[in-house]
Amino acid sequence: MLSRDEIYEKVSAYLVEMFEVPPEKITPEARLFADLDLDSIDAIDLIVQLQNLTGRKIKAEEFKTVRTIQDVVDRVHGLLAP
Repeated sequence: MLSRDEIYEKVSAYLVEMFEVPPEKITPEARLFADLDLDSIDAIDLIVQLQNLTGRKIKAEEFKTVRTIQDVVDRVHGLLAP
């Protein structure tokens, strides 16, 4: 199972590679939509990447309350918990 730090590193890399988010803007508290300018299509693309990472199907509804990078990390970590 991936640790929270490993998940954070993967999510950060996705944000830089896929959405061209400047690395200095990526912090656990950064809000996906307000701070990083992601939109709903970007969120779906991120979920697809997270599905590839976890090997599990992730429903978009499970991410409706996600607002920050830390929220993403926590949700993915929760999905991976036995």
